[in-house]
Amino acid sequence: MEEYSKNVCRLKYEFVKTYTGNSHTTEILPNLPTDSFFINKKQLSLLHKFLDVNPIYFNQISQKISDIEYTISEGDLNNYWIDSIKHDASYAPFYPTWMLSAWGLAITAKNLGFEKIIDIGSGDGRIAYCGKVSGLDALSIEIDENLVDLQETLSEKTDVNFNPTCSDATVYNFENDVSKKTIFVIGGVPEIGEVLANSVIENVLNIPKLSNSLFVLTGSHSHREFSRDTTYSGWGQTIKKFQLKAISTISLPTYWTMDQKFETPYVFTKKE
Repeated sequence: MEEYSKNVCRLKYEFVKTYTGNSHTTEILPNLPTDSFFINKKQLSLLHKFLDVNPIYFNQISQKISDIEYTISEGDLNNYWIDSIKHDASYAPFYPTWMLSAWGLAITAKNLGFEKIIDIGSGDGRIAYCGKVSGLDALSIEIDENLVDLQETLSEKTDVNFNPTCSDATVYNFENDVSKKTIFVIGGVPEIGEVLANSVIENVLNIPKLSNSLFVLTGSHSHREFSRDTTYSGWGQTIKKFQLKAISTISLPTYWTMDQKFETPYVFTKKE
C-alpha cells in the first residue's frame, strides 16, 4: 500500500495548490478509474454516489489535476460536528476520513486477508461503506443518532448495506461478530481517543474467536510534541498495555491535515 499512499498524498498536495474555492469541507475523486487508486469502474461509481447523495455536500465542480479529470465535492460539517460532541461517551468530534483514504484502508484490509471490517466511531459510515464496496462484510458503529440516521439514509440511497448501528462502542457486545476474520478501524487520535480504543481492544481481546483481529489506530504527529509517548504515532502505551505488535503504518490525508505538510498515520496492530 506504500504506492497507494504516495499517490493519494501527491493528489492532496496538488489539490491544495490548485483549489480556488473557499469550502473547508472538500472531497475529490477521479472521474474515471485509474490504476493509481486501485479501483474499478463500478467501485468508483459507488464512491461518487456516496458523495452525490450525502447532504454534507452541496456543490460539485470539475477540475483537471495532472491531466486527470476529478470531481470536487464542497460541503459543510457544522451541523453534524456540533451534534457529534453532545454525548458524554463521545470521545472525538465528527471529522470524516477523506474518501480516498477510507478506500485505501478498506482495500488494505482486504489485501491482508480480512473478511469483515468494523468501523468504530464511524461518523457518516464511509469506511464501512468502502469496505462493503470492496467486497468485505461491514459493520458501522456510531453513538450519535443523527449520524446513524444519516448513515441509514446513505445506505438506502446507494443500495449498499454497511450495517449502520447506533451504539456506544465501549460497551458494545462483539460476541455476535465472531464468524469472520475481522479488522477494527478505531476513530480518534491518541490525545482524545485512548478511552475508546482501550475499551474496544480490551472487549475484543476477551473474545477468544476475535483474539486474532487486527486493530487500526488513528495516529497523530502533533501528539508527539506534548506527550512523553513518542512511539507508534502516539499509541505506544496502548500497544504496550495490550501486548500488540505494530504490523505497518500507512499515512493518508484527512480533513484535519489538509492544510498541513504531514498526513495522518494509521497504525495496523494485532496481538503478539
